[in-house]
Amino acid sequence: MFFLILGILFLLIGFAINTPSLAFSRFSRPAKVLGLVLIVVGALSASVRQIDAGTVGVQSLFGRVQDRVLQSGLNFVNPLVSVTEFDIKTQNYTMSGITDEGNQTGDDAIRVLTADGLEVVIDLTVLYRLIPTEAPSILREIGPNYTDKIVRPITRTRIRDNAVYYDAVALYSTRRDEFQNRIFRTIEADFRKRGLTLEQLLVRNINLPASVKKTIESKINAEQEAQKMQFILQKERQEAERKRVEAQGIADYQRILSTGLSDRQLQYEQIIAQKALAASPNTKIVIMGGRGNVPLLLTDK
Repeated sequence: MFFLILGILFLLIGFAINTPSLAFSRFSRPAKVLGLVLIVVGALSASVRQIDAGTVGVQSLFGRVQDRVLQSGLNFVNPLVSVTEFDIKTQNYTMSGITDEGNQTGDDAIRVLTADGLEVVIDLTVLYRLIPTEAPSILREIGPNYTDKIVRPITRTRIRDNAVYYDAVALYSTRRDEFQNRIFRTIEADFRKRGLTLEQLLVRNINLPASVKKTIESKINAEQEAQKMQFILQKERQEAERKRVEAQGIADYQRILSTGLSDRQLQYEQIIAQKALAASPNTKIVIMGGRGNVPLLLTDK
C-alpha cells in the first residue's frame, strides 16, 4: 500500500510540473514513469498477502466483512482490502488467585457460592480454539478481542451458575469430577454458538473457607483414629484367640494325662527317669524311696 500511495503522489507531481514555463518541467516525464512503476509495484504487493501458519485471514473492504477466509500461505486479494488475522491454534485462558499466574494481573480467581451458602474460590484454565470458518462472523459480530468479550465472561458466569447445585465439601472432594463435566457441557455449548471450540476445562484448585477446612481435617483425624482403634481391636481379638487355643491345648493335654496313665505306668516311667539320673557322670549318690517307703541307695561304684 505504501508503494501504491507513493506512486500516485509521483504521478500527480509529474502532471503538475508538466508546464513548459517551469524550469524543472523536464522532470515531468520521469516523475510520471516513476509514478506508474510504483503504482504497479504497489498494486502487485498489495494484492499478495501472506498468512502465517496456524492463522487465518478475514478480508474487509470499506467496513464490509467478506465471507471468504484466507488460509495460511500466499493469497491474492483486492489491493484495497484490509486483512485481519485470527489465531486458530489451541489457546489457554487461566483465571487464578496467584498473582501473575493468570491472564489478568492480580487475584483473578472465581468466587462462587455453593448450595450450603459458603464461598468457594476456584482456579481454572480454559483450553479452546477458534473455528476457522467462523472467523468472519467473529470479526463482524464480536471483533478481534473475543477472549475478553466471550471466553472470560461466559466461563465465569457458567461456573457460578452450576456451583449452586453442590455443597462446598462435595465440590471439593467426592463430586469434583461431576462438577467439572457439568460446566464443560454448558460452556462448550455457549462457545460453539460464538464460533469457538472448547477443548478442555481444567479445574486447577478449589479453596474452601478456613472453617470448612478445619472441619474436614477434624473429620479426617477422627476417621484415622477410628481405623487405628479397629486395628488394635482386631489385634487383641487375634491375641485372645491365640490364648484360647493355647489354653484348650493345655486342657486337652491334662485331660489325656489324667485319663490315660495308670499307676504302674507312672511307676515305670519314674524308674526309667531315676536310672537315667543315676547313670549321669555328674551323679554321685541318689537316694530314692523304694517299695514300702524303704530308702534305696544307688551309687556309681
